[in-house]
Amino acid sequence: MTSSFQFFTFPLCILVILSSTTPTTQSQPTATAPPPPGPTNITKILEKAGQYTVLLRLFRMTQLGDQINTQLNNSDQGITLFAPTDNAFSALKPGLLNSLSDQQKVELVQFHVVPMFLSTSQFQTVSNPLRTQAGDTTRYTFPLNITTNGNQVNISTGVVNATVANSIYTDGSLAVYQVDTVLLPMSMFGPPAPAAVPAKKGKKTNAGDDSPAADDGRVSADVSSGVGLNQNLLGFLVGPAVIVMFCL
Repeated sequence: MTSSFQFFTFPLCILVILSSTTPTTQSQPTATAPPPPGPTNITKILEKAGQYTVLLRLFRMTQLGDQINTQLNNSDQGITLFAPTDNAFSALKPGLLNSLSDQQKVELVQFHVVPMFLSTSQFQTVSNPLRTQAGDTTRYTFPLNITTNGNQVNISTGVVNATVANSIYTDGSLAVYQVDTVLLPMSMFGPPAPAAVPAKKGKKTNAGDDSPAADDGRVSADVSSGVGLNQNLLGFLVGPAVIVMFCL
């Protein structure tokens, strides 16, 4: 009886041992693809870069930050932003920003935005004056001129000169460059445009002189002929009178 129990127990033990040593296959977690990048946001880019508190405040006041984001995500033309640092704004005359009207603040920010993507290499071939979102580029409005000297990029507005310090962000659609000076446009901070010179008018004639100059000769001739006729008539009348008196 005992041997029979051992016979049936031995295979059972083998099965238990084999089952406990058989490796189990565990399911591995599948790698998830990274989420697609969100839309470009100029505000977040400047916040991450730091030292652009004043510019960000102007973006919010003028709502141009939202407009730039809309243009970036709905246009293929791209945008270039020249971003003055907080130190650049601190160098302005105290109270200058507060003295500007709402429209002037909009134009000031727009003057720092070029409605096209410009890489650093394109600065060497750009056509001046460069048109910004502020609009007109004539001398006394919003001209912006860019020149290069080796790797240095210089900007002139007619009021101030600035230098591109470094590139903050670029992705082929948006380029953000740090500038060490706030770009002040001529229309707000430059000398006033000279007054237009009125067109010269023709020389006025004397009052009452309605006859043209060519008639003067004819009138003089008429007067002379009249005088001569009177003299002949006088001689015709005086001659016989003298003869009569002589005979008497």
